[in-house]
Amino acid sequence: MPEPIIVVEHLTKRVQDSTGTLTILHDIDFTLQAQRSVAIVGASGSGKSTLLAIIAGLDTPSEGTVRLAGIDLFAIDEDARAAVRSARLGFVFQSFQLLGNLNALENVMLPLELQGRSDARAQATEMLRHVGLGERLRHYPRVLSGGEQQRVALARAFVVRPALLLADEPTGSLDFATGETVMELMFELNRETGTTLVLVTHDPAIAARCDEQLHIEAGRIAAPALASLAALRAEASAVGSGASPARISS
Repeated sequence: MPEPIIVVEHLTKRVQDSTGTLTILHDIDFTLQAQRSVAIVGASGSGKSTLLAIIAGLDTPSEGTVRLAGIDLFAIDEDARAAVRSARLGFVFQSFQLLGNLNALENVMLPLELQGRSDARAQATEMLRHVGLGERLRHYPRVLSGGEQQRVALARAFVVRPALLLADEPTGSLDFATGETVMELMFELNRETGTTLVLVTHDPAIAARCDEQLHIEAGRIAAPALASLAALRAEASAVGSGASPARISS
């Protein structure tokens, strides 16, 4: 079997606050094979976004290791981690994180330019057309709707064909219908590019579309570590029908 693209071992994160030591993540272990998708599911404050940030090398653990495509992220310095992110990762955030002084085309060109790509403009233009924004290339974020801004963010994430895409509540700032459209586009792009997807969400319907689910409760992986796909789909169906959803089995 090929080496997993993500290996997380004994990951713990502690911070100090006015009351003492707060443990955000407790001894997390999991692996993910390439070209798979996993939803990190949990309530607000459960630690799922912190876990995603550590997987990206944007935050550091108190204990434990994260290996990305065989690279131990915390055995290298920040410059080296930044190089790994540039070469291998794409990001989609709830708040879009577009640069307001750049238009849609320039936002999508940016990661390509950072890689020194001479075809940045052509590739960015093609990707924006692919997400349905071919007529909005010169528009700035302030004049784009929320759904359009998230489509620009998706184009920016996928244009470099990353080995791994990390998405943190990508529909959290969108209405239901727009969020559905954005998620359909994200999964379509994921299939087309063969990217590994790690998706943070509290939405069981979105989680049920992923290959695997990692359920986090109070900073710990719930048992079993990978939540039942059938249970998630049952909860998603209950939410869609208006029924009171059952709690995901732990």
